[in-house]
Parts: sequence; structure tokens; C-alpha cells
Amino acid sequence: MKSLFTELEFHQVRKASEHTAGDAFMVHKDTVGKRLIAVLSDGLGSGVKANILANMTARMAIKFAEAETDFVHYAKIIMNSLPVCQARKISYATFTVVDCRPDGSVQIVEQGNPPFILLRKGVPLEIPFQEYSSEQGDHRKLRVYRFHTQAEDRILFFSDGVTESGMGSATYPLGWRNKGCAGFTTKLIGEQPSMSARQLAEQVVRGALCREPERKAYDDITCGVLYFRTPRKTLLASGPPFSEKRDAEYAETIRSFDGHTIISGGTSAEIVARELKAEITTDLFRFRRSTLPPISMMEGVGLVTEGILTLTETFNLLEGKPRPLRENAAVLLTDQLLNSDVIHILAGTKINQAHQDPTLPMELEIRRSLMRRIAGLLEDRYFKEVKLEFI
Repeated sequence: MKSLFTELEFHQVRKASEHTAGDAFMVHKDTVGKRLIAVLSDGLGSGVKANILANMTARMAIKFAEAETDFVHYAKIIMNSLPVCQARKISYATFTVVDCRPDGSVQIVEQGNPPFILLRKGVPLEIPFQEYSSEQGDHRKLRVYRFHTQAEDRILFFSDGVTESGMGSATYPLGWRNKGCAGFTTKLIGEQPSMSARQLAEQVVRGALCREPERKAYDDITCGVLYFRTPRKTLLASGPPFSEKRDAEYAETIRSFDGHTIISGGTSAEIVARELKAEITTDLFRFRRSTLPPISMMEGVGLVTEGILTLTETFNLLEGKPRPLRENAAVLLTDQLLNSDVIHILAGTKINQAHQDPTLPMELEIRRSLMRRIAGLLEDRYFKEVKLEFI
């Protein structure tokens, strides 16, 4: 069986009356052992106090889970060490820990959070679990699930801001519940089988908000999604090779790539077009109001954009800059990178003298530095597998 790529994303909306989210979402990726650990903790109440409790719990869970020991033992310690609110009779923080191994095995530990949803072949699948009771004599339970993933499996886990959305309304007197969320996601995947983890997490949070009165979050709403799939590959080529003798090799690498291809840079595109005897056509109308240069088309290449300006804006979007209201070349490039799993960055090292002009804005970094920063961001923040090659 081919190794599956695990796409992990989450989306969150804080309670409308608060400036700080009371849910914490943390991730640890072991680059050596290839384990991926995600923790969602929901602090009691909302605001700063809940945020502190949730972050403390999530950090403890990450530290325990990343150790090569029995996490269930430590999960019991976390559960038993967290006090119970005497007024509400609930734990000061709840948590879900998802531990994914490179052999496809998954262990999920839940305490207090809504049960996770496993979508297999687009429909929810129930997984057996072991249950452990709190040693404090209260109602708290620890649930432990173990199973192996398959291609196209999706795991959704969330705080009760999702399942309790709309609670008390005429339509959802008991809230959206797990069943409602499961039906909602089943329909989404039926309509868009290739929907990414990022898109699905966002859609679930939006779905919860739509069920709240006035579409206002009455609690923190957080959803994490893991999507196990055959890797989606993208090649991003930018900059001409250092030696013109390698132009043919550069073009052939792009032509023969098994996945989506992007060329960012006019000179790079001209080299590839010349070597492959392809024609470049520029779309002057699609983004005519954009401050970025337009995109172009070339047979056999998925996307052709301008270079440094578009790459700089792409880096800013990946770093968290709000998306513009109107789509542009950088938005297309960013979306393609985020929807990919394995990314090969081919960076030409021939110096473009225009980018050495000290009068140009500081954000016009030389290509090599910018590509390194994009590669690092994709690896560290978005957990992509990135190969950075200079030519």
C-alpha cells in the first residue's frame, strides 16, 4: 500500500463577546519518527481564563504524547489532575488528542469533548473504544480509540461550540449535535469528494455559526480535520538556471513532473516556452483591477505568474495576511500550495539585476531568500513535504 499523506488543518471562531479564544489547538510533528500529534482543548468558560486553562492542558498533552510511552497512562494523570468546577460539575478543561503514526495507525484519546467523526468512503463509521473512569469519583470518562486509516479517510474533532450551536432555538433546541454535524459533512463530501481538510474545517465552523441566532458565536467554535490521501504534488519553478546550458533540463523537469506545475517569473516562462516550443498567452482581463501583474497560460503548465511581486504576496498570504476581496495571481498560487501535500520548489540562481537595485522596496528580496522562506513556512506551519532545489 502506498504511503498516505496526512493533511491537518483547523478553523476557529472565538466567542462573539470575547477578544481571546477559550479553545486551544496545538500540533507536534516528529520529523524523524514521522508522527503527527494534534490536541484540541476547551477551557471552562470563555475568554482569558478559559484560554489559560486550555493552553495549559493542550501543552501538557503534547508533551506527554510526544514521548515514546503509553499516553493513556498520562491522559489519566491529566484528567485526574484537572479540578472539577463545583458549581457546574464539569472539568476545568476538556481535551482530544489525535496521534497518527507513519504505519497508518491512529490513537485518539477524548475527555469531555464531543466524540470525533471518522468519515470513510464519505459516510460516518463508528469505532469501538475503551473507557476509563476518573479516580476522583466524578462522572468524567476517558475514551481511547485505536484503528488504522485508509485512503480518503477524514477525521473531524471539535469543541462543543460546534455540537451545541443553535441550542435553545426552535430549530435546534438541543443544539446541532454530533448527528447533525455528521450529516452536514457527509453531504459536503458527497458533493466535493476531493475537499481539503482546510476547506472542510472552515465549512464545519461556518455551518455551526449559521445555526446560531443572528449567526453570532455564543461559544468558542473550533474544528480540526485530518485528511488521509494519496499525496497531491505541485512543482513551483521560479528564476532561470544559473547556466544557460541547463535551460533544457529545467524545462524538461517541468514538462515531465507528475502533478500540478506553476512557473513564477516572466524570464522563467520564456525559457520553458522556448525549450518546449510552447506559446504563452496573457490574460489581461481576469484580474484587471489587481495591483499584481496578470497571469498567463502555457500548454502543459497549470499556472504562469509574474515572479518576485507575486511570490512576495504569496509569502505574506501564507504568513497570515488577510486574503484580498478580489482574487489575484498570488491568491491562486497560495491556494494551489495549500491544497498540495508534496511541493517541489525549483529555484533558479541566475541573478536578475533589477532586484539588486537598492531603490526598490525592501520586500523585493532576491529570489533565493524568498524561496527559502516560502519553503520553511510551508513545512513548519502547514506541515507540507517540501523539496527545495537550486539550479
